[in-house]
Amino acid sequence: MTAIQVKNLKKHFKQVKRKPGMGSYIKSLFHRDYDTVKAVHDISFEIKQGEFVGFVGPNGAGKTTTLKMLSGILFPTSGEVTVAGHVPWQREPQFQRKFSLVMGQKNQMWWDLPVIESFQFNKTIYEIPDATFKAQKEMLCELLDIGHLINNPVRKLSLGERMKCELATALLHKPEILFLDEPTIGLDVISQKRIRDFLAEYNKEQGATIILTSHYMEDIRRLCDRVMIIDHGKLIYDGTYDKLIEKYADTKMIEVGFHEGVSEADLKKVAHVISYNHASAKLSVQRKDITKATTELLKLPIEDISIQEESMEEIVREIFSK
Repeated sequence: MTAIQVKNLKKHFKQVKRKPGMGSYIKSLFHRDYDTVKAVHDISFEIKQGEFVGFVGPNGAGKTTTLKMLSGILFPTSGEVTVAGHVPWQREPQFQRKFSLVMGQKNQMWWDLPVIESFQFNKTIYEIPDATFKAQKEMLCELLDIGHLINNPVRKLSLGERMKCELATALLHKPEILFLDEPTIGLDVISQKRIRDFLAEYNKEQGATIILTSHYMEDIRRLCDRVMIIDHGKLIYDGTYDKLIEKYADTKMIEVGFHEGVSEADLKKVAHVISYNHASAKLSVQRKDITKATTELLKLPIEDISIQEESMEEIVREIFSK
């Protein structure tokens, strides 16, 4: 069953073009020149119910703009969108009960009030029945381990604690669709893992459709069944993580340890040497040559060997640098 359908979606902004200086400022009062910024340009995709999709791209690629259109905050320049059977920018109450948007750099809870007050506020807004609210609150507090925090003022929470409470607040009304824009930004690795574990569990148990944007590629790799890459407003890849590796990563990394000295010159005969010392080395090998390179390496005094794919960070960096 289709949860989200997007056809030829575009969002163009007019941006005032003005040179520095008072003269240019005065001139702009009477006549202005504009540039057109194509924040999102003619993208199309379809997301099935229950899918967990990673939305990847550099700053300014159009990720957040796309999520804002899918959630009805922004009107598109052109194109068609349906989310849970609704047109988002019509902002029907039935639609607004079906989704949540969580932005890592925006605070939806009341800063000076206890977390539970924000919970109660959302209960009223979404008209959540008492029994449903109690059950959902208890479930979220257990999964996110925030039961001991909900009576504390939001301003007293650490960033990781606040982000977990933000997620709980957004999920109280049991949304079918969840838009997450950088939910782990600025968090330490332990808090990132806890939120990743929660999102994986929530997706599995609730069957929610989730779109996640993140600059932490570990979030995408561990959580997402599917990856979409957007650059300069255009969708340049849509597929699985494994297919992404096959398409863009034409090399593999081989890490070797030696039980006796091996010269760098000998290793260069086998593959490109990324790093080297007498005890270990890291090599880059063309995917098609991996069997041959491994065979040659095993003729050397190898103590340990591991073959790895390029990291997703490296792959994405290479895509955007082209």
